[in-house]
This record gives sequence, C-alpha cells and structure tokens, in this order.
Amino acid sequence: MDTTDPATTNHPTDERTTGEPPQGPPLQDLTIRTPTTADGGALWRLARDSGSLDLNSSYAYLLLARHFAATCRVAVLDDAAGGAGRGTDGGAGVEVVGFLSAYRLPDAPSTLFVWQVAVDERVRGRRVAARLLDAAVDGSPGVTRVETTVTTDNAASRRLFARWAERRGATLSETTGFEAADFPDGHEAEPLLVIDGIRGR
Repeated sequence: MDTTDPATTNHPTDERTTGEPPQGPPLQDLTIRTPTTADGGALWRLARDSGSLDLNSSYAYLLLARHFAATCRVAVLDDAAGGAGRGTDGGAGVEVVGFLSAYRLPDAPSTLFVWQVAVDERVRGRRVAARLLDAAVDGSPGVTRVETTVTTDNAASRRLFARWAERRGATLSETTGFEAADFPDGHEAEPLLVIDGIRGR
C-alpha cells in the first residue's frame, strides 16, 4: 500500500490503499476466508509490496496464519475469473490479494484489535478492506468492539474506520494509544481508535 506518511505503518493507510472511495463495483469473484500456513508467504509479500507497512519477519506471518487464523482474514481472487494474473498463492487458481491481521485482547475477548491491513494495488477501491473487516468481526462471535491505532495525520484510515463504524451502527472515539516516547525508533504517536456497540449486518 502507498502512503503519504511512511510512519503510519500498521494500519490501512491512504485512499490509494484501503480507505479509498469505490472506483468500481465490489469484486464478485472475491472470497474472504481464514488464512492457512500456505498463505503466510502471501501475507508477507503483500506487506512488503505495500511500501508502507512495517514488514515483520516471514515467520511472524506464519504465526498469524496458524495461531491467529480465527481472527485474521485473507481476500482471495479467482484467477480463472480474470483476476490477478501475477501468479498464485494459497492454492491453484486463486491469488491472495488482501489480508487483515487481528486478535482478541487477552483480557477483553469481546474486543478485536486490528493490527495490519494490506490490499493489492490492482484491486484497491473495490471495498476489499471493508469486507475483510466485516468478515473478521462477524466471524468472531461475541466481538462488540474494535480497536486500532492510527496516527493523527492518517486521514484516510480514520475515514475508513469512521465509515465502517457508521455503517455498523457503532460509536467511534479516540483516546491515548502509544505515545511517540514509547517507540525507540522515532515513530509518531499512535492514538487509539475505539469502535464500540457494533451491530450485525
């Protein structure tokens, strides 16, 4: 995903990535599912190719796909339906074109913390990020709250979460997340966005 701010790295970034207004209809050949270890490499490549996400080790993405599969999601496009055309991941005939990594807070399992979201540039503007978020929340029984951290200047990510909260009948508030002083590498502060009271679709 491209971003105007390389420091806003662990979340949906700008309107050219995941928060953009639709440029076409939702993809009909897209499937959202839980990841498997076979998808770990695709997750790592999507994060690497985004140009903006903090790239974790390939091992970390394997752990997400294995240990946190219940709360993570991948978007898979059927190549046979005119999809991606750049090789396949996750099985013959399909390509992973997006992912969302998230986990339940250990001391508050009704809260889902969204960590990273990446969408292949070829399918941006088609509501892939919103569908990943819907699937992660709706596939996690008992989740009524979503949290994520977003820098103050990342307006598009904030719009994505604000629109999603409104569509799901929830409230969005902001509080202290991680202060700049918490980071050892000059990272900007990441305020915490809280989406509460999520309604079903």
